Amino acid sequence: MKLYDEVLTGAFIRRPNRFIAHVQTENGPEICHVKNTGRCAELLTPGAKVTLAVEKNPVRKTRCDLVAVHKGDLYINMDSQAPNRAAAEALPRLFPGLTLVRPEAVFGASRLDFYLEQGEKKTYLEVKGVTLEENGWVLFPDAPTERGVKHLKELENCLRAGFGAAVLFVIQMRGVACFSPNRKTHPAFADALMHAREAGVQIMAYDCAVTDDSMTVCDPVPIRLS
Repeated sequence: MKLYDEVLTGAFIRRPNRFIAHVQTENGPEICHVKNTGRCAELLTPGAKVTLAVEKNPVRKTRCDLVAVHKGDLYINMDSQAPNRAAAEALPRLFPGLTLVRPEAVFGASRLDFYLEQGEKKTYLEVKGVTLEENGWVLFPDAPTERGVKHLKELENCLRAGFGAAVLFVIQMRGVACFSPNRKTHPAFADALMHAREAGVQIMAYDCAVTDDSMTVCDPVPIRLS
C-alpha cells in the first residue's frame, strides 16, 4: 500500500509536544507534524533516523509529517492512519470471499473500523496499530487506552447480537517474534483482550513490510495473551 507521494529523511532532534517534532534534514531543520499521538519515547530518540512525508497543502502550518523511524535493525512506520489503510488493502486476503466492506461502521455506542460481509457471514472488525517493540516482542498499547477497552467490549456485544467480531493488530514493522497485550502499561486492556478471546472474538496479529513510502500487511505473528 503506497502511502506517501514524496518523502525526506533526517535526524530526530526533539519533540516539544505530542504533535510536533524538530528534525534535521540535509536542507536544514524542519518542524514536522507527528502522525502519532502516543508516547513513542523508545522510538523518537535524539539522532534517530526518521522519514518525513511531504504534504503539498499550502494552508498547513507544517510542511511535513513524521511517519517512520529506524530503531536498530527495525524500520517502523509510526503513522497512526497507516494501519487502517494497509488493512483495507489486505482484507480480501484475510477474509476470503468478501462481498462487502464498509469502513467506519457504527455499532452500539462505538464506531468500529470495518463492517464485513462474506456471503451470509457478517463481521465487525477493529484495527489497532502496533509500534512498541521490546527485544523482538511487540506490545499494545504503548499508553493506557480506555477507548481500546471500550472497542473490545463492543466487539463482544457484536457477538451477542449474532455478528462475527475480530480485532486485527497491524504490527508496523517486520522481524518480530511475538505479540502480546501490554499488561504493564494497561492491565485493563490486557484483561479485556483475554476476556474478548474467551467470548469468541477473533484475535489477529500481522506484521508489515515497511518502506519509505509504503506499508503492506504480510504474515501472521504468534499471539500470547498471558
